[in-house]
Amino acid sequence: MTEAPRSQFLSLHVLETLVAVLPVRDENGSPKSLVYGGVERHMITSQSRRRAERVHARDRANAGVGALAGRSTGLRTREWALITAKSLEEDHGWDREEAVTTARAVIEAVGLKFGDLGKKTVANLTKVLLFAPADTGTRIAAHVHEHAEELRTWRDDYLRAQEENGKKKAGRKGARKADQAPEPEEADGAAKADLPPLAKQHRDAVLFAIAPRDAIDIALYGRFLAEIADSPNVDGAVQSGHAFTVHEAEQVDDFYAAADDAKLHRKRNALDFLDSADDAGAGMTGYQSLISGTFYRHAVLDRAQLHTNLRATGMTEAEAAGTAVAAEQEFVNAFVEAFPEAKKNSTASTGSLPALVLAFEGARPYNYAAAFQLPVDENPVGPEGEGRAGEGGEGPAGPASVRRLLRHHAFVSERRPDLTAARVLTYDPQIDAVLKKLAAAGETDVTAVTLIEELTP
Repeated sequence: MTEAPRSQFLSLHVLETLVAVLPVRDENGSPKSLVYGGVERHMITSQSRRRAERVHARDRANAGVGALAGRSTGLRTREWALITAKSLEEDHGWDREEAVTTARAVIEAVGLKFGDLGKKTVANLTKVLLFAPADTGTRIAAHVHEHAEELRTWRDDYLRAQEENGKKKAGRKGARKADQAPEPEEADGAAKADLPPLAKQHRDAVLFAIAPRDAIDIALYGRFLAEIADSPNVDGAVQSGHAFTVHEAEQVDDFYAAADDAKLHRKRNALDFLDSADDAGAGMTGYQSLISGTFYRHAVLDRAQLHTNLRATGMTEAEAAGTAVAAEQEFVNAFVEAFPEAKKNSTASTGSLPALVLAFEGARPYNYAAAFQLPVDENPVGPEGEGRAGEGGEGPAGPASVRRLLRHHAFVSERRPDLTAARVLTYDPQIDAVLKKLAAAGETDVTAVTLIEELTP
């Protein structure tokens, strides 16, 4: 029997209740927020969630666990020159200083910009994060070592020209400072033109090393690299929305006092009252903001884009089809399981489990944020039922948001026949009771599952 073709988009929706956490902060260390439905809501940005999901999937694959066990993954860093140099040093016996200088020159010559040579902390770091396969550094190092004689000659010429250009630039700056004349716009371009180019075979080898290749997480989440025109960007197959509370923001500024162990030791062993008094008080005090609430978050997997990305790596049709299924399974697992690690030791936030996961397929993405435009009213339910106008609220946000989400989905499903294979997973017995009640009343038509693997067909 032939399987029915799967829809292009897999939509995932999660409701999760978090208590006294701070998974993401703004530049002032405060919780991030947005205004929606006329009230402030707490927000967990999609960037923090996506990184948590990507790292979760990568760590499982590297550990030989899950659907992507043993497959290639990516690494996002500014340290590719240092990683390449480490491989040159450890795998090929190069001197450390020469390895760093050569790796930086070779990578810079293909178009990536580095920090100021005069600043040791950033001199060997690219100015932008580069998301590339994890073995990029070892591949570049192997090529450099194989062509060491030729590349050493080129490197010396490159560094000499770079030093001369630096002197010219410094001279122009000094003259400009003396007479305040503006520097010509083409000056930097002229200086760069003096640098000896990297031979095509070496440039191609570096470009191949940093190309997305078969790194599955790059195929899933995509990458953008504007610095090198002939290095391919990847349109990600995953679309993620910011998570937000379904009710008005609830925040507490928690005052804390940290003990100074040495001070307390002296106090316990003080010989007289005055010595003890000198060691009074906490070692350090301060405030931290913590948030609580039920959050709605949403993501979509574009199966067609994922398949396209995998085929672009050189996989056959059959290989891409099999890998796409494995990547989808691992993406769903990461979406449910992963959590940003900020403040994890002081809040135990990473132990949170979703109250509800709703997954379904469709011909387009479906975002159900509109179900929570009117914030959940957590006042007790009125005598005539759930949240009737003027008679009471909707009760606790967890069960109330589940009722809203599933009723919203049922309403949309009646008008969008492309929605199929709706499944729900809960880790909360209270929510399980809500699901059974809604099903008995005929208000929802979803299949309850007990394992993450069952969320996607």
